[in-house]
Amino acid sequence: MTLAFTHCALHVRDLDESIAFYSRYCGLEIVKAHGEGEGRVVWLATPGEARNFVLVLLGGGPERMQDKDDMTHYGFGVPAREDIDRIAARAKEEGRLHWEPRDYAPPTGYLCGVRDPTGYVVEFSHGQPLGPHRQD
Repeated sequence: MTLAFTHCALHVRDLDESIAFYSRYCGLEIVKAHGEGEGRVVWLATPGEARNFVLVLLGGGPERMQDKDDMTHYGFGVPAREDIDRIAARAKEEGRLHWEPRDYAPPTGYLCGVRDPTGYVVEFSHGQPLGPHRQD
C-alpha cells in the first residue's frame, strides 16, 4: 500500500485575511470553496498542483502564538536566495517576520520564517532537496 500526502488543514482566525496572505506570499490560489460564515472552507493550491496537494483553510479558528525557538512550521521552497531576502523584508515591514534570514547546514539551506494572520509560522527556504527548486 502506498499512501499519498494530499493536504494540510488549518483552522484560521480570519479566512479572508488568510486567503490574501497565502495568495500574496505563497502564490496559492483558491481551487475549491464551500460553506458560509464560520463554517466556510477554502482549498488553496500552487497553480497546476491542485490534484496533488492543497492547503485547506477552515474559518473561525483561534489566534496562535509561537515562541521564536519553536521550530513548528510548514514550508515553501523558492528558486533563489534573493527571494528569501525579499520575502523577509516584506514580512519585517508588515510586522510578520518570525525568523530573520539565516543559513543552516544541508539539507536545511537558507530560510526565513513569516507569521500568517493567525500566527502559524511559514518557512520560506532555498537550497533544500525538495520540490521543483530542489538543490540536490
